[in-house]
Amino acid sequence: MTDLLRFFRRDRFARGSGVRLEEVRPGYARASLTVRDRHLNAVDVAQGGAVFTLADLAFAACSNSRGTVAVAVNANIQFARAGRKGRLVAEAREVASSPRLSSVEVRVTDREGEPVAFFTGLAYRKKEALAEVARAGRVPPRRRRGRAPSPR
Repeated sequence: MTDLLRFFRRDRFARGSGVRLEEVRPGYARASLTVRDRHLNAVDVAQGGAVFTLADLAFAACSNSRGTVAVAVNANIQFARAGRKGRLVAEAREVASSPRLSSVEVRVTDREGEPVAFFTGLAYRKKEALAEVARAGRVPPRRRRGRAPSPR
């Protein structure tokens, strides 16, 4: 599954947010985030978007872990308690699978193992193999700062 770890390093948003994918195997993925000052909201707890980004990367890796491109069609998160500074871990498990759908539950916990959030996601599996996408190196073109994309 090293190839999947390498592939998901291409997720620039998650990487820029500080989320780290730690493990991927069929039907399972684990990611972590060290919550720092930049992740805190106005009331000094982890901003919900940071927690969602962590859970979403674990979901993405899990739903793609069987080698077929899978894209989210639905995602939901419930916050159980405030995330504080320190390490958060998201563990994703595929709870139902078919040739076209992957249903995943993600549990986000703090350093004491207490639940911070519960995330559920449904992904649609496309016909395309993940290896084909990786080989093709399809990465969106980089935009220059301050310039709007040109119309096509």
